[in-house]
Amino acid sequence: MPRTKEQFEAMRLATKNKIHSSAIKLFAKKGFAATGVQDIAESAGISTGLLYRHYKTKDDLFNELISYATLGLEHIVKRFEDDLPPNEVFKEFSLEILNDFKKDDEFANFLMIMNQAISADNPSHQVQQLKKQSEAMMKQTVILIKKGQKLGQFKNGDATEMAYYFFASIQGLSMMKLLLGEQFITPSLNIVTSALLKEDY
Repeated sequence: MPRTKEQFEAMRLATKNKIHSSAIKLFAKKGFAATGVQDIAESAGISTGLLYRHYKTKDDLFNELISYATLGLEHIVKRFEDDLPPNEVFKEFSLEILNDFKKDDEFANFLMIMNQAISADNPSHQVQQLKKQSEAMMKQTVILIKKGQKLGQFKNGDATEMAYYFFASIQGLSMMKLLLGEQFITPSLNIVTSALLKEDY
């Protein structure tokens, strides 16, 4: 029986997901320059030819991943702009990150790729957008912290320094997760948020 249009689309998406997962893992572990198209195809369990049917170049694949990361940052900014209690917004966001750490390595790998992209020479348009959105996320985080401080939910201190500290701790946890593997223990929500939130919140 011939496949339907929906079946072809499902197969196409499944293949792209395999390519993405393999590329994220390899780019994070080996770096963009040291990762070949054949490496990605072999890891994804597909032929190099099939990979090229989805992406003309390795750069196209990398830039699509960066675009997904940028979209994720945009969603974070919008969440932080919501008129909800700052402490609840912050805890929910932190808990999602911790759950991602518990699930698998993909989130940690993705953060490593974002760091590579932002520090690269001659950044692509997609990378420039990522930098712009990263700055927007940091600014909105500072606003969220200041809002929470006024409500007595967040600890006193320089909101910018507190935002930097929080995201630096997430980056550090990502590196430790990839380094330690199965020995890594995801910290509790209270530990991750203790430097920012007051005990009662």
